[in-house]
Amino acid sequence: MKLQGKKIAVVGGGPGGLTLAKLLQLKDADVTVYERDVNKDVRQQGATLDLHEESGLEALRRADLMEEFKSNFRANAGRLRVLDDQAIIRMDDHKIQHGYREERPEIDRAPLRDILISSLNEETIVWDSQFIAMEKQDYGWLLYFNNGKSFYADIVVAADGANSKIRSYITDIQAVYSGITIVEGNIYNAEKNAPKLWEITNGGKVFAFGNEQSIILSAKGEGSLSFYTGCKVSENWVQDSGIDFSDKQQVFDWFKVAFSPWSEEWQELFSTNEIWCIPRPQYHFPLDQTWPTLPNLTMLGDAAHRMPPYAGEGVNQAMQDAFELAENLTNDNFLDIQTAIAHYEEKMQARSAVVTGDTLKNTEILHGENGLIKLLHMFK
Repeated sequence: MKLQGKKIAVVGGGPGGLTLAKLLQLKDADVTVYERDVNKDVRQQGATLDLHEESGLEALRRADLMEEFKSNFRANAGRLRVLDDQAIIRMDDHKIQHGYREERPEIDRAPLRDILISSLNEETIVWDSQFIAMEKQDYGWLLYFNNGKSFYADIVVAADGANSKIRSYITDIQAVYSGITIVEGNIYNAEKNAPKLWEITNGGKVFAFGNEQSIILSAKGEGSLSFYTGCKVSENWVQDSGIDFSDKQQVFDWFKVAFSPWSEEWQELFSTNEIWCIPRPQYHFPLDQTWPTLPNLTMLGDAAHRMPPYAGEGVNQAMQDAFELAENLTNDNFLDIQTAIAHYEEKMQARSAVVTGDTLKNTEILHGENGLIKLLHMFK
């Protein structure tokens, strides 16, 4: 096997990196995951994840983890209500008593991550390891972390997310601003702290549109409610606004102005101090991006093909990257590691270009004139 005697470093312990590690361990590869979180118990933010048949679910099948997934996914969490800006329901999956199909089953981020972590060999993950830099050493790389430690690897895979520090070692292609910035938030104990919105979400999701803006809600199994507000603002809005996004009142003051045409019912998002917020300008990489393949360094997930969330593809593409890369590295179809990586990157670039294009179309529609009407038409 091409990987025999090779040390593999996966930088980033999200679903993509952990899936890759699991699949490589099933082939007896020597793999270590370096994750910046202090430990596995760090609170996981963000909405629930819908896993797709050909990507996220296929990765779990290849990892022999479908039984664990079936024990942890949230039935009916994919049921959707579409609302207008006045909080009037315009489409309601919850009214479908017969014929509703869980085609893309939902799972919270924390249980998915726990499933993957628990499946790995002990001490696979080195926690509290935030990547700083790396340099070539012998035939591989010496990686440096902010905890003062350094480790050698023959092969490095960047799974360190949308703001990847390793990507620049592979290509200088820069991300392009989509025109939309999201303010992401999480309301803890939402049944108590945002009862009306918790009730209307009803264990599933809410998509709301108006005034070329969006609000997306997602109920999570541990009782919190995640939300994304989408607005057309300048690329440097986060800095130029002067808002301290750790200060709920400042974010609330912005929301009341920016979403002033919306019903006051939406202001319940900020009725509690048990809330966490962060701004996220939405970027994507050029659809035609390519780069020369390196012999011992590649990337997957958002590091390779970040995109807005308006097609639900991020985690699925990362997990598909993981099983395609693992397959190429561990089968006998390629003479050497660089050829295996080149084949993976070529297919990944073509696939992600199509998905990114579709995502950008959705982003434009949902934040354009008559976005609500167009969405309802798409569902019909």
